[in-house]
Amino acid sequence: MKDFISLRDLDVNSWRHLMQLSEAVKRQPLHFRDMLVGKSTVLLFEKPSLRTRVTFEFGMKSLGGEAMYLDCQGSRIGEREPLNDVAKNLERWFTSIVARTFSHELLIELADLVTIPVINALTDREHPCQALGDLFTLREKWQEMNGKTMAFVGDGNNVCNSLIQAAALSGISFTAVTPARYKPYPAAAADFRRLSPCPSARYIWSDSLEALEGADVVYTDTWVSMGQEAEEEERLRVFPKYRVTPEVLARTGKDCFFMHCLPASREREVADSVIDSPASLVYDQAENRLHVQKALLLRLLAPKEMERYLHLDKWAAWR
Repeated sequence: MKDFISLRDLDVNSWRHLMQLSEAVKRQPLHFRDMLVGKSTVLLFEKPSLRTRVTFEFGMKSLGGEAMYLDCQGSRIGEREPLNDVAKNLERWFTSIVARTFSHELLIELADLVTIPVINALTDREHPCQALGDLFTLREKWQEMNGKTMAFVGDGNNVCNSLIQAAALSGISFTAVTPARYKPYPAAAADFRRLSPCPSARYIWSDSLEALEGADVVYTDTWVSMGQEAEEEERLRVFPKYRVTPEVLARTGKDCFFMHCLPASREREVADSVIDSPASLVYDQAENRLHVQKALLLRLLAPKEMERYLHLDKWAAWR
């Protein structure tokens, strides 16, 4: 693959290879430390970031490459000069682009304009790097994914959209519990069926918390994402009944995990007693963003070396 724009573009084998490589990178980071010497990436960000920026920037440098952050919050990409000109300049200086944009279509256009890899570091439609790290985290906890169910509560936003795709590729079921007005993207059910290798895995949407019964992990995110500030009053009227509390977790009927991509509006979408509890995986998720994104950079910038690496017998058990 040239780019990493959406998990909708992956097949199950590509997904498993990324999981396998992420495991190897996490277990033996020093083995990979010089594999991207001579490679470089520019972080082109229209939105603020802590985890995404730090893990990509540090991850690239720890692999022997170079990373530069370009703040585009004051002037969005393509405003001061045409996107074509920006793209053609960047591909002369760097060997990859990590872009965090409002518009998903702009990211697709950017990828079409350049010959170097483009990575989606978040758009208003999807957040595939987050979902990659989240499902890697669950694989570490569960080992066996068959029969598991992930439930998302709140706004069917970009994180929710990518989690649906990641759950499908992992062969687990997914339950989206959102208000009807804030459902996940329209093709979610069709994409889930197309991507999932497991016939028994199911995608369900509901506006009722009763649908959480049987879930093995409950995930939530902020109710007001970046760029939605004008909708805050309406969203704060609609979403409070979807606040994740110990009582909401108890609806699963089992000892489930809790997940959040961060940053969290504590005591808004999630109670402190949940996010700070032993069931919470939020800091495991944050740590694993580093490992999965290093694997992603290796897969895109050193594809031949990684193909050979992934076929070594000693890593076969992680497929």
